[in-house]
Amino acid sequence: MSGFTVAIVGRPNVGKSTFFNRLLEQRKAIVEDTPGVTRDRQYGVSEWNGKTFNVIDTGGFVHDSEDIFEREIRKQVHIAVEEANAIVFMCDVTTGITTLDEAMTEVLRPAKKPVFLVVNKVDNSARMLDATEFYSLGFDHTYFLSSISGSGTGEVLDEIAKLITQDVVEPGTDLPKIAIIGQPNVGKSSLLNAMVGTERTIVSDIAGTTRDTIHTHYNLFQKEFILIDTAGIRRKTKVHEDLEFYSVIRAIKAMDEADVCLMMIDAEKGIAQQDLNIFSLAIKKGKGIVFLVNKWDLVEKSTNTAKEYEKELKQRLAPFTDLPVLFISAKEKTRVFKVIETALEVDANRKRKIQTSKLNEEMLKAVEAYRPPVVRGNSVKIKFITQLPTVVPSFAFFTNYPDDIKAPYKNYLENQLREKFNFKGVPVRIFFRKK
Repeated sequence: MSGFTVAIVGRPNVGKSTFFNRLLEQRKAIVEDTPGVTRDRQYGVSEWNGKTFNVIDTGGFVHDSEDIFEREIRKQVHIAVEEANAIVFMCDVTTGITTLDEAMTEVLRPAKKPVFLVVNKVDNSARMLDATEFYSLGFDHTYFLSSISGSGTGEVLDEIAKLITQDVVEPGTDLPKIAIIGQPNVGKSSLLNAMVGTERTIVSDIAGTTRDTIHTHYNLFQKEFILIDTAGIRRKTKVHEDLEFYSVIRAIKAMDEADVCLMMIDAEKGIAQQDLNIFSLAIKKGKGIVFLVNKWDLVEKSTNTAKEYEKELKQRLAPFTDLPVLFISAKEKTRVFKVIETALEVDANRKRKIQTSKLNEEMLKAVEAYRPPVVRGNSVKIKFITQLPTVVPSFAFFTNYPDDIKAPYKNYLENQLREKFNFKGVPVRIFFRKK
């Protein structure tokens, strides 16, 4: 999957979120939404002309208060310029060019990144005429559209899609790639140092494929992998450190490059909505996941604290709960080697290929044991199962009524696959095809 990232910037109330939701709609037909993810998502994946890219709506990251408002928006535009591959700068035809639009233009015009000026709410000929004043901002790519009706969005997407080249796999990168992701100050750097710190002499730094992830080649104790670090990389200026938006872009980029994500949370703070959003994005992108509860040494313990904590955590993560949860302390270096072992196990699970004969033998037994519900008087028969040649474990079940098999039965089949073949920590995809 391409790690190409588009950031939508602009003043409040120009229609950024509507445009963002429209970009994500295209994708809905292909990817079902993971339950438990809020509607006010600020990032997602869009697909256009066969190209996939990340979209980030910066609007969700600014808290509405007049005095800091303008400063915060400006800060965001700077970050978008630094971090995204392309920028959609949105203005509103009904207000004309405002001073804030002009201030943003000053930041965006000299940017080395492609900027698409999108004038929103252009839905009749009078407004089309009004919109021409925006040419004076001096952007090469200027588009007039209406987010609500969607007219004009195709042209912008066509241009964005042209910029995306499909990923080139670099030679020698068949080693598992593991990324540490999580909120700021959760202990990502400490974990990285605990994993490789004392062994720096044996560990070699590889120039990252993107300029803001550092790749560390780990080769110790018969374990070898590439560690993708986004934690302490090129801290630009103090300004950016507190910005949630910044860490989110970082996490998404690291996730795009990784095979397995070490999803880290602070034991005392628990799991935040932002973590759930990133978790669901990792599932959507088909990444392996290991959940790390860090700073466990600071938590008051009673007899079954860890068990209870894990149970509550998995309720929040449902429906995808077949994943390892480790209680660690990066600072005290507790269970750090266990983290490495588990991440490599999850990577092996993700790469697992099952012989067709074995797959059919086990899964047809499961189908016999609990048959699909009868639909409109027809009995649904599953005749044959095969694993598809994809990066994420995916299975095709051949049946006489592929459209009639509903979610509960699909979940049953997924649980059976997990029970019999161990896909712990890995999203599994199931498709029904006409026999």
